[in-house]
Amino acid sequence: MHLSAALSNVHSPQTAFADRLDALRQQIDGRLAELVPPPEHAGDLMGAALHEGVLAPGKRIRPLLMVLVGRSLGQQAPVLLDLACAVEMVHAASLFLDDMPCMDNARLRRGRPAVHARYGEDIAMLGAVALVTQAFSLVASVEGLSGDMRAQLVRILCNAVGMQGLVRGQYRDLREGSAARRFEDIASTNQQKTGSLFSAAFEMAALSAQADEATRCALRKAALALGHAFQLRDDLEDGLKSPVPAGKDRNKDVGKSTLVALMGQEAAQQSLADHLAEAQSQLHSALPADEGVVLWVRKAFSLSAAPAQRAKGPDGHREYQGGLAARVPRADISAAVPGYVQGPRRVT
Repeated sequence: MHLSAALSNVHSPQTAFADRLDALRQQIDGRLAELVPPPEHAGDLMGAALHEGVLAPGKRIRPLLMVLVGRSLGQQAPVLLDLACAVEMVHAASLFLDDMPCMDNARLRRGRPAVHARYGEDIAMLGAVALVTQAFSLVASVEGLSGDMRAQLVRILCNAVGMQGLVRGQYRDLREGSAARRFEDIASTNQQKTGSLFSAAFEMAALSAQADEATRCALRKAALALGHAFQLRDDLEDGLKSPVPAGKDRNKDVGKSTLVALMGQEAAQQSLADHLAEAQSQLHSALPADEGVVLWVRKAFSLSAAPAQRAKGPDGHREYQGGLAARVPRADISAAVPGYVQGPRRVT
């Protein structure tokens, strides 16, 4: 066998998974384009804002994970794609709102002007409501599932959005983020504003596939770990002067009490690695036959810019200020978030 052929065989599993991922991403974008089509005429600014806001180039991490997990559990029906698109529509709606001047006051999202910056705050607010209601309607009307299961799926998504999830987390971040906070308070806020949608995606995938309780328990733990990993990565990248375009505003966390501000950059990076290891371990437990998903998670959730220069704080020091002078040891997230139980780390 020639060396090139041998190397091709060695890399074929990774290549096959990459091809599978690309095909799935195209399916998701294609279905989103059907659900949120471009406007029929130039005057339809609401239609333009919805289409552009949902279809703007993005990672599609939540719907990709949801479909990959669901299919690995045996759910091959087209219904899974619609459920994943509903989750992505809710995520897009949250970005419409998060970027507004009364929230995070961001002007850039996914490499483009934020919806409120391009179309106005009125359209951003109304568009977010339209997307959330359309997502609920989509879940409630999917074919091939019983009425009871559809009701359970709607309930899961509602809980992820409402006072137990995104809304409560964003409220706490806005009202409490400028003051010193305990580790436990920051972690629970992060779970609500970021982790809740990962939890909903995994729970909806498991329910639609009628997974057993042991599998669903492992997926719940994986979702919790991924939510914390995603927020840590976002907070770490916020203060980096990265050569890689961020696609969104930088240094939005200056003056905020984040876990990075509390723990320091090095401890936060270690915590990110720990959460990813935990997520991989739990995913391997839930999906033992799908190693590709487990390996992709680490790549998708790792820092996109390897050690880069820190952005300078208000006093010129290259570190997060956040209003917190103390540095605390790396804490166990299980003490902060109910339901998170760290399993044995799996080295890959």
